[in-house]
Amino acid sequence: MSGDSIPKTLDGIRDLYEGNLAEHGTNSKSVGWRDEASQLLRFERLARVIDSGAGDFTVNDWGCGYGAMFGYLDRSYGPRLARYTGYDISPEMLDAARRECGASRTQFVLGPEVTDQADYTFVSGTFNVKLQASDADWDAYIKRHLEAMFAKSRRGLAFNLLTSYVDWKAENLFYADPKDFVDFCKTRLARFVTLHHDYALFEWTIAVTREPRP
Repeated sequence: MSGDSIPKTLDGIRDLYEGNLAEHGTNSKSVGWRDEASQLLRFERLARVIDSGAGDFTVNDWGCGYGAMFGYLDRSYGPRLARYTGYDISPEMLDAARRECGASRTQFVLGPEVTDQADYTFVSGTFNVKLQASDADWDAYIKRHLEAMFAKSRRGLAFNLLTSYVDWKAENLFYADPKDFVDFCKTRLARFVTLHHDYALFEWTIAVTREPRP
């Protein structure tokens, strides 16, 4: 399978999550998580990239699903969250996000690319499902998008991936070596990189910032 197959893979991913949404409604299972507690734990690790002393901030959420991360950030940061832009390839997910989140400080964009500048960009679970794409093609796809998204991030980027440190792998999922992605981020994005691989899920989170953290 070549990189030219990525659009077909994305069509399959869209259909998978729209099926989940139809079956489960707007909850963690519709976006592939076991339960709400694990979903919130992921959000907490991702949000550690936010500079607590920097005042208001804006967010791009790439692969936003039904907008659950907006709810987490709104509860955690309140009016400091000045604007939230959610991106997804599923019109049905975006319709659900608009119903769940409302219009205040939010906008939702249909498409596979981040188009707006924001202070922080988040990617929560969006890269985990690769379906029939090869590991090499999916790895290249991820890194290409990380570079593009970091270019749209004024302060930082945080993303998670399933860890390669497992004893069993599903064929339709992508498992990433954290050492490889730390090296990629340090050499292609910015030198200020933090790896979180210390929580009770079979994944890791990386935060990349343009400036050193206090």
